[in-house]
Amino acid sequence: MHPHSTWIPKGDYIASNIDECTSTLSYAVSLKKAGTVSFEYFYPDNTIFFEFYVQNDQCESTDSEGRWMRTSEKDWTPHNLKLNRGNNVLYWRTTSFALVGSAVKPVLLRNIAISGVAYTSECFHCKPGTYSAKPGSAHCTPCPADSYSNKGATVCQQCEVDKYAEAGSGSCKRRPACTTSDYFYTHTPCDSKGQTQLMYKWIEPKICSEIVEGTVDNSTGGAVKLPASGQMETCPPCNPGFSVTNTSGCEPCPHGSYSNGTACAECPVGTEPVVGFEYKWWNKMPDNMRSSVYSRDCNGLVAGEYIYTTQGDLDSDYMMLSLTVPGYRLPHSVAKDDERSELSRISFVFETQCTADCTLYFMGYSERTNDMVEHWSGTTRKQSYSYLVKSNSTVSFTWGFQRTQVRQYSSDFAKMYTVQITNVVGGVASQCRHCALGSGSASECVPCPPAHYMVNGTGVCKSCPPNTFIRADQTVGEAACIHCGPNTHSNKAHSACVSDCRLDLQSTGGGEVLQYDFTPLANITSFQSSPRFTSKGLRYYHQFRVGLCGEEGREVAVCVDNVTESRKEVRGYACQSTVVPSEVRGQSVVSSQPFTIGDTLIGKRSSFTPWCIPLKYRAPTVAWRILTFDSVFVVLSSKCSEGTCDGCSFHFLWRSLYACPLCTESHYREIVSACIQGIQRTTYVWQQPLQCTGGVSLPAQTVSACVTLDFWLKVGVSTGTVAAILLISISCYFWKRTRKLEYKYSKLMMTAGDKECELPAADSCAIMEGEDAEDDLIYLTKKSFFTKIKSFSRERSSDGFDSVPLKSSSGLEMEMS
Repeated sequence: MHPHSTWIPKGDYIASNIDECTSTLSYAVSLKKAGTVSFEYFYPDNTIFFEFYVQNDQCESTDSEGRWMRTSEKDWTPHNLKLNRGNNVLYWRTTSFALVGSAVKPVLLRNIAISGVAYTSECFHCKPGTYSAKPGSAHCTPCPADSYSNKGATVCQQCEVDKYAEAGSGSCKRRPACTTSDYFYTHTPCDSKGQTQLMYKWIEPKICSEIVEGTVDNSTGGAVKLPASGQMETCPPCNPGFSVTNTSGCEPCPHGSYSNGTACAECPVGTEPVVGFEYKWWNKMPDNMRSSVYSRDCNGLVAGEYIYTTQGDLDSDYMMLSLTVPGYRLPHSVAKDDERSELSRISFVFETQCTADCTLYFMGYSERTNDMVEHWSGTTRKQSYSYLVKSNSTVSFTWGFQRTQVRQYSSDFAKMYTVQITNVVGGVASQCRHCALGSGSASECVPCPPAHYMVNGTGVCKSCPPNTFIRADQTVGEAACIHCGPNTHSNKAHSACVSDCRLDLQSTGGGEVLQYDFTPLANITSFQSSPRFTSKGLRYYHQFRVGLCGEEGREVAVCVDNVTESRKEVRGYACQSTVVPSEVRGQSVVSSQPFTIGDTLIGKRSSFTPWCIPLKYRAPTVAWRILTFDSVFVVLSSKCSEGTCDGCSFHFLWRSLYACPLCTESHYREIVSACIQGIQRTTYVWQQPLQCTGGVSLPAQTVSACVTLDFWLKVGVSTGTVAAILLISISCYFWKRTRKLEYKYSKLMMTAGDKECELPAADSCAIMEGEDAEDDLIYLTKKSFFTKIKSFSRERSSDGFDSVPLKSSSGLEMEMS
């Protein structure tokens, strides 16, 4: 246990620690007979584990179920437990999991009584600040305010006129000079003339002096006086939904009527009252509101245009303002639909001013638990805040204001200007709205059919454009039809937009259409931040649960608070909770402070991110837009380790292969093998790097018949051989014809030689019909191979003709040129 994490005495009660450490208060007692232990506790914060158990001589504890205390609603809660004879050790133990000490309200204990103990052998003197007026008293009584006592006193002594003492004091202190922070003002109820009196009162108990001189905030340098009361002012009007009575009071308008704070008027035919409560004039505390300091009532908070806090006895007191509601009911013109999350809405305008440290808490109470909805620390400018009520179990709301522990800062205050809550059972109306007319009574109002809105000023329902949904808080006018965001569509009831987990996008450069399938991501995904540590060394995580797509009936993300026995759940598309590893109550982890990040899907849009796909192929990935946060999947930003930098926009990066497009035929290629033994195989493989997932599958390997290379080689050789033989044959044929022509030519030349210069006309150089070429063939002398080469290399004559050796009929060789 941390040395500062202890239970702290606070006068007539004791308070637990408010940090994240475990603090134990123990008391050992020996009973002569069976007895009981009783005490009262105030346990308003369900971010704290609070357990009470007893151990006997054998260190046996009470049952594990009964040891966990239930949270208090509005007042001190009594608790009793039977004790066995013998030694008993009583333990009160608290462990906080809020991780922010300023936002935690401690557990308080008082009036601890034990019966069955032995008679004491001696009496103890009362401590200073208490007294005992009768002998044999079981306990000492604290001295009242402005009195003191010493040790063993039987009566308290009054302080001197210029001194004061708080209750239970052992000495008196000198009274400081009064300042403007020591009094407050309020208004009396309106009289029959519509007038109210401005009244000034000292803060009780009064500790300042009006006659002491000192440095104060007035011009004379002395103590301030209480301003004169009785100034008459005009009463503010009644709050909307109320009317002025004959006595200048305010009373609620009857059902079916409305008012702006003056007179009630019935709603016209075809309309219905917009019921709720709207408080913006504070001349009198509303009947369903109460102010207190913890469980003690306090008055003097209303001040016309606002209600504000006054100083308490102690600066550590919680100034409480509570609003009680009997329940909620949707108006007749609003169809009941599970998709509609807004059962009611509470809105308020407030302001705080703090010299040092102070905190304003806003809490919602259900029938069994109370949850802190929001808190603001330090000075806060005038602003508004709204909270959606989603369950009929929330029956009241409380604003708690706590100052610093130093008395000098008692001028710190919180102001509440307006409070408005809608759809309250038994509420009043400030206006009427048109509603669809039913088939029965002329004034009967029925909801418009799904996907229809009501035309302004009429009771006519008109269909909304396609792919729109109807606003839950407004069903009148065409503006009630909200278009679904990109790549989403409305559900059957047209009350919300949903996604079917599929998306088609144009690729970069206007190429092919890429298809995405996020169906595997429809299941709820949980992830958490890196470990974080408090100043006391407690390790914790921020856990996120996300479910981004799915049709109607889909599973939603749920975050829980399991600190106390009453589990609190929040639901939506995305939620967050704080998780602390723990062995308390046998749980491995404790989940606390859940809240919804987004509960309405606005749309999906494409974005181009280079880290999912190689730079040379930037396929569009998908960004989801839910309410006001962008979710691009599940890795927390390095700059904002908690998922958000401003508390409003959450950024996640989900590294998943399903963020890539579906595979198509363009993502694979074919490989054809060689023809082996008349068989050829075709195999399909993915293009690398792989840039898709799912989609089409790779086609199976195919086998086809083919002709091998050996066959074509044989065909080629055979064809070449045939062609060569044919070519040789043709060459031989033409060579032979050429030789015959040479013979004819030589014969003509010989004939011309015999008849000098007489060249007879030749009918033809060719062999005529019936002419035997063999008879006229001149046989040349056979020559050797070298002689033939020599004859071919012989130069031509000067007239350009070759010399041809011939033989005459006599066998003599002759040369023709």
